[in-house]
Amino acid sequence: MAKSTSLYCRLVEGKELPAKDVSGSSDPYCVVKVDNEVVARTATVWRSLNPFWGEEFTLRLPSGFHSLTIYVLDEDTIGHDDVIGKVSLSHQQISAQLRGIDSWLSLVPVHPDQEVQGEIHLEVKMPEQGHPRVLRCHLIAARDLAPRDPSGTSDPFVRVSCCGHTQETAVIKKTRFPQWDEVLEFELAEDEPGDSMLSVEVWDWDIVGKNDFLGQVKICLDASGPMEGWFQLLPFPSSSEEPGGQLGSLRLTVRLLEDRVLPQHCYQPLIQLLAEPLHSPGQPAASTALAVLEEVTSGDSRQDVATKLVKIFLAQGLAVPFLDYIITRELTRTTDPNTLFRSNSLASKSVEQFLKAVGLPYLHAVLKPVVNRIFEEKKYVELDPCKMELSRGRRISFKGSLSEAQVRESSLELLQGYLGDMVDAIVGSVDKCPLLMRVAFKQLRRRVEERFPSPQHEALQSIGNLGLQPGKESWMAPLNTVLLPSITRVRAFLDSLIEVDSTQATAGEGMASVAPFSPSATIKEGFLHAREAEEPSLLPRFAFKKRYFWLSAQALSYSKSPECQEHSCIPVGHIRAVERVDEGTFPQPHVMQVVAQDGTGQLRTTYIQCKSAPELWQWLWALRQASSANEAMLPTCHPGTFRTARWTCCLQPNRAAAGCSRTHSAVALDEWSDPLDPAAAAQSLYGHLQRAGTRLWEVVAEPEGSVAMQSPELKLGGGAVAERLRAVLRDLDAAHEAFVRGDGVPNPPTATETDAATAT
Repeated sequence: MAKSTSLYCRLVEGKELPAKDVSGSSDPYCVVKVDNEVVARTATVWRSLNPFWGEEFTLRLPSGFHSLTIYVLDEDTIGHDDVIGKVSLSHQQISAQLRGIDSWLSLVPVHPDQEVQGEIHLEVKMPEQGHPRVLRCHLIAARDLAPRDPSGTSDPFVRVSCCGHTQETAVIKKTRFPQWDEVLEFELAEDEPGDSMLSVEVWDWDIVGKNDFLGQVKICLDASGPMEGWFQLLPFPSSSEEPGGQLGSLRLTVRLLEDRVLPQHCYQPLIQLLAEPLHSPGQPAASTALAVLEEVTSGDSRQDVATKLVKIFLAQGLAVPFLDYIITRELTRTTDPNTLFRSNSLASKSVEQFLKAVGLPYLHAVLKPVVNRIFEEKKYVELDPCKMELSRGRRISFKGSLSEAQVRESSLELLQGYLGDMVDAIVGSVDKCPLLMRVAFKQLRRRVEERFPSPQHEALQSIGNLGLQPGKESWMAPLNTVLLPSITRVRAFLDSLIEVDSTQATAGEGMASVAPFSPSATIKEGFLHAREAEEPSLLPRFAFKKRYFWLSAQALSYSKSPECQEHSCIPVGHIRAVERVDEGTFPQPHVMQVVAQDGTGQLRTTYIQCKSAPELWQWLWALRQASSANEAMLPTCHPGTFRTARWTCCLQPNRAAAGCSRTHSAVALDEWSDPLDPAAAAQSLYGHLQRAGTRLWEVVAEPEGSVAMQSPELKLGGGAVAERLRAVLRDLDAAHEAFVRGDGVPNPPTATETDAATAT
């Protein structure tokens, strides 16, 4: 059984932020941090004190994480970005809210004394008897301390206080991973109370000015026996009330889900029950377990339930039948065709999640080249006269600021070119569209035509409102010269998407296990720079070589170019750690390391440099997810490199020394390209049905006089489904209880038992 901890975080918007720029505005963005690890960054909203982000993340975390912190910063083109404020939520605060947190929270200032991180390793021994009694505090090491110096390191020392006496260790220069191995002794008076406190403070030594605080630990001396271990460093208690509201506020949604995931065979009965109407389309739609699940799913949980159902049925090869089933139920309830798929229903959410799962790689492949070129060109484009900044037109001309007409003319020419390139890329991508999507689109159109066959409904779902709407944003009207001629081409493109014959359609229904989720499917690819750790003779700035990388569930491969036949390969199953490298270790920024075990059992490190911080995080998450099932992952590693006979991070001279920093293999960002995990998805649905409580049994009980009882479909099979659903949930309850008692979980059924259950 695996322990699963996931955190859903949606950064909605900010309001009344302070102005950080001379223009009287700010360019805010958010950085999300879990303990010491930066896990996500939003886009920057330019020139706004009331920004809207609307970005959401699902994080996989270790069960023992301490806190979630969201920093709001102002992006500056020159110099360092300005910190506006932060919102911090402890693990306890989040887990105390069973339905999660969804509210406006005031930003508080970021004080250096409060921004501590890392742990200290120490051992405390105090004899119960003897004269004199001597307390011995062994300061062993610290790790992941906050960088306080411009070099990205610190000069840490420890100050220990007990019973009115204070002692200090030596200063270890230029490291965030100091190794002291010093013992400080304190003689205790005979009448010293047993509940005295030992104060351990870590500081950064500065030759000029005052020392910087790095964190503290308080230990009560009444504990019996020696105390030894890694202790989290904590900030000083806040000495005053935070000025809530003066820095603006942040609206966010945070939900914590902690589950114990049983082996997959335990969930097979639940998955089979949910899949029954997909195998037997003639079964009354309202008398199924899927119908019950839909009925007990409220608005705030529909997206999560839809996501889990899509992932389960993709893994089962039943994605298209599932969408057909759920869309048919939606059409049956729809009387006005103009409201079709406009509600927050399970059907609309399931289609949305299906398109994300199957269609995102297609979307990226089609539009990424054009979007990348737009960003690389960095041309100023603005047609709205209310937002136009004439001074920025200097990028277009060296003759100073341009007139509004000149900026508009230049912007229009650029936009028309970009739009034309995008339309060309889209209409020419029929063959690139995944067959699974095309089959689903064909089925959707057929069901809509069956439900609304009248001629007046023919154009109802065509082109997604491609008709132009005059009067809205008149300054966009000049773009009609590109859009109007494109309507016919886009209509032809949409018609071509569903031109798949019955043979292709049948094949498409079984394609869920193929791209993008097969072991050989490419999860992520692109040009990066790589350097092997075993290249001591090369100068650092010449050691990184440009290589094209491919990541699948099986291997991380790279070669000189996408076309090159010779390539190096790191099997994903051999990966033991995927971690960031400290800035300053190499002249190049944005470096991570992949530590893998070779055929002889030796650990080999490959350093990979990315173009930007967002690209670094994306590769980190992808590699961690791909290797998440690996055993023997390293608990620690070195965030530096071994150079000039010592590690740059902890200064240890032994190349084989144990890692000085805790690894973060359990911290990852959920992506749609992640390998399918039906057991985790089924556990989530089981938890959802559990939380439905009495509402679940009200739906399946069918009391006399209820709306459900008035449905002849429910009378046919609802009772049988209810009893089977009760039995399935009861078995899962028993399996979880057995694990808690330490009895383990049931073994998978034998082939004979499976055949008997199927016959029944």
